[in-house]
Amino acid sequence: MEELKKQWLPRGAAGGLAGLAAHVLLGYLLGCFSLIGPAEFTGFRFPDCGFPRGIEWAGVLFSFVLFALLGAEVGIATIPFADSGRELVARSLIHYAATAATVCLWAGLNVCSTPADYLAFLAPLTLVYAIVWLGRWVGWYGEVAAIRAKLGLAPGPSPLHWRESLPYVGFAFLLCLALPMALRLLDDATPVLSALYAWLLLPVGGFMSGLSLGRRHGFCPIYPAACVGFILLFIPLARLCSNMADGALIPIAAVSVVLGNAAGAVRHNMKKTSGREPD
Repeated sequence: MEELKKQWLPRGAAGGLAGLAAHVLLGYLLGCFSLIGPAEFTGFRFPDCGFPRGIEWAGVLFSFVLFALLGAEVGIATIPFADSGRELVARSLIHYAATAATVCLWAGLNVCSTPADYLAFLAPLTLVYAIVWLGRWVGWYGEVAAIRAKLGLAPGPSPLHWRESLPYVGFAFLLCLALPMALRLLDDATPVLSALYAWLLLPVGGFMSGLSLGRRHGFCPIYPAACVGFILLFIPLARLCSNMADGALIPIAAVSVVLGNAAGAVRHNMKKTSGREPD
C-alpha cells in the first residue's frame, strides 16, 4: 500500500493528465478537437464509436478516457525495475499487454477494421516499447556494474570500452535499423513518419543514449560506429520499399551520438578527477 501511494498513484495521475493533453493536441493537429465525429480529414473518418445519434459526446468522452488510461500506463512505466529477473519479466509483459490492449481498443473504435490496421498501430508501439525497455535495462545494467566495481568484483575497462558498449549495441539496432524500417513501411506518399524519425527520434535517441554510455564509462567510439553501421544497413534495405534519399541520416546519427557520448565522457572524467564515482 505504501508503494502504491508513493510511486504508482502519483506517476499514474501525472501520466493520465499528460494523456488528456495529448488528446487535445492531437485533435487540434488533425483539425477536429473531439477526434470522433462525422468530419473527414487526411483520408480518415473518425466514427462515433457506435453511440446513438444525439449522444456522440459519449464517444468523445470515452476517447478521452482511453487517452488518459494510456498516459497513466506510460507514467507507471517510469517506476524503477523490479529486484528479481523473474518479477521484471512478468511486470514488463503485463504492462505491455495492458498498453497494447488500450491502444487496440482506441484504434478499433476509431480507424481499424482489419488485422493489418491493428498491426499498423501495434508494430510501432512494440518497437518503441522495446527501445525504451532496452534503454532502461541498459541503465539498470550499468548500475549493477557500478555496484560490482565498488565491491571489487568487476574487471578493468576493456580496450576501446568494447565490453561496456555491448549492452548499448542492441539499443543501436532498434534505434537505427528496426525503428526506421518499420516507420518506412508504415509511411505513405507523404513521409511524415520518416521525417519525424530523421529530425526528432534519431537525434534525440542518439544523443541521450550516447550521453548515458559516456556518463558511465567515458568515450566509447564503438557505439557511434555501431549506430552509423546500422544506418548504412538501413539505407539499402529502405530503397526496396521507397525511393527516398536517406544519406542525411548518416551525419545525423554520427553527430548526435558522438556529441552525447562526448558530453557524458566529460562528466565521467570530471567525477573521476574529483574522486566521485561515475553515474
